[in-house]
Amino acid sequence: MGYTSNSGSAAGSPRRTSVSALRERPQAQVLIIGGGINGVGTFRDLALQGVDVALVERGDYCQGASGASSHMIHGGIRYLENGEFRLVQESVVERNRLLKIAPHYVKPLQTTIPIFSTFSGILSAPTRFLTHKQGKPKERGAFLIKLGLSMYDFFSRDGGSVPRHQFRGKEKALAELPRLHPGIKYAATYFDASVHNPERLTLDVLQDGEKAGIGSGLPGGSARASNYVSLVSKASDADSAGAVLLRDELTGEEFSFQADVIVNTTGAWVDLTNEAMGAASRFMGGTKGSHIVLDHPELLAACGGREIFFEHTDGRIVLIYPMGDRVLVGTTDVEADIAQDAVCTEAEIDYFFDLVGHVFPSIKVERSHIVYSFAGVRPLPRHDDTQPGFVSRDYRIERSERKASDTAAAQGGKAAVVLSLIGGKWTTFRALAEHLSNDVLRELGMERKTSTAKLAIGGGLGFPDSEDGVQDWVKTHMAPGLGADRVSGLLTRYGTRAKDVIAYLKAGEDRKLRSTNELSVRELEFMALNEQLGHLVDVLIRRTSLAFRGLVTGELLNEIAEVLATQLGWDSAKREAEIQHAQEVLLRFHGVTVHSLVA
Repeated sequence: MGYTSNSGSAAGSPRRTSVSALRERPQAQVLIIGGGINGVGTFRDLALQGVDVALVERGDYCQGASGASSHMIHGGIRYLENGEFRLVQESVVERNRLLKIAPHYVKPLQTTIPIFSTFSGILSAPTRFLTHKQGKPKERGAFLIKLGLSMYDFFSRDGGSVPRHQFRGKEKALAELPRLHPGIKYAATYFDASVHNPERLTLDVLQDGEKAGIGSGLPGGSARASNYVSLVSKASDADSAGAVLLRDELTGEEFSFQADVIVNTTGAWVDLTNEAMGAASRFMGGTKGSHIVLDHPELLAACGGREIFFEHTDGRIVLIYPMGDRVLVGTTDVEADIAQDAVCTEAEIDYFFDLVGHVFPSIKVERSHIVYSFAGVRPLPRHDDTQPGFVSRDYRIERSERKASDTAAAQGGKAAVVLSLIGGKWTTFRALAEHLSNDVLRELGMERKTSTAKLAIGGGLGFPDSEDGVQDWVKTHMAPGLGADRVSGLLTRYGTRAKDVIAYLKAGEDRKLRSTNELSVRELEFMALNEQLGHLVDVLIRRTSLAFRGLVTGELLNEIAEVLATQLGWDSAKREAEIQHAQEVLLRFHGVTVHSLVA
């Protein structure tokens, strides 16, 4: 969905068709609040069941914790130590599924664990397992890691598409990865999976849901979603129990919306959302995780194309992860105050440099190598004295009811059901959405029509299953002005949905931007028309990986703003405000300084 100009809206902020669809029919069977991957996954699942469903997100899709992940789709080998066997099994199954149904974004990831001892941790592991207290850090040795990986392989035995783990002694390990710490005794290698474009995968899931709702005969369709729409409060007492007050964050316009079931998938903000609806709760106790992205060719080469996944000296499991020509380093796990911005601190950066030195002591990392940083708050349950690393990554669903006011009840108003999602992780979003949708269907007295277990996601449909297949796809879709590199880039960004983008590019006069070879004027127009752009910064962080890779310049900001201004109806003041907003977001939340061009 895109934008349409409207002279009655705030200056420089045209009314959006996504919001208009909600305003013009302000009711649905289900309203989902929260547009991270779990909310969007539930939106898609319910739409496929024929449910009249709406979703609102106060920021951009995948802007919160979903966009601040370690970019891994993994079974969670370390959760075995917590005794979370159900979660590990589900995670491994879902990892294998996503490799099949979202192959355009989810790829196999070779992972190596450097190991410095043989039997260390055997005595302390049962204590950690039983008490969930960290205590004095005691390194996990080869015996424990071998046991864990064997269990991991066991869980992956059915439907698995990745090789079993392997152990290497010191000599062979250093032959494969010669820059590893010379004090290692072993290296264990296994496969998980990665998602290099979590934001675009979320958008694919959302658009699948929107398409499922087309043809319902209802105005705007039976599956409507809008970003930059926030929950303000419950509606007035005269309204029914399922009525809430929403606000378009780009125009300031407010309107009420009615639903029989409200699904709260706002992550770490679940309690605040419930409080705004007049139903206070104390479910959440999130922790902050930060990452840095490095432009460091020496470290990139040292990884040998593998993720290095290991235990740091404080017992925290951390990672060094090559992504294209950049290296991702993370992550921390510290108590979070959701009243404060989630940002990567100087102390966390020092921690990351230290952990790199732990496994690659001959490689020096400095702040000048950092091109991007990010942080998010994990949607974990309240955990009191339990150490953050031992807090369950599993999920649960809490049910409550909002009673109708006396006035509304007298007019036949009924109670509304609120389902609050506590926890959840990227890897299991499809299974979680199915579980949550089943609970919603039960409340509505409906039955499931279809499963999403084998249903391709967005541009994963028909995606080539080999490198030769990718090259054939690229050659087939090349055209004047669309060379192999450009088509390949579009396939990487959109999956097989790139064919729709290519058709749009070919339908009119186009030109690449002066400041980057990765975008063109008509591709930006396509995004504006089809991907609910609210701000300039959405293009930089979530529709492309330009910010992540440290490729944002003042010239790029000006060029993108110029194109979007025409499409989104921005006047000159709004255009300048969007450039300034992008600079502020990049500096405040990602440690990136982008200087304006001198006029």
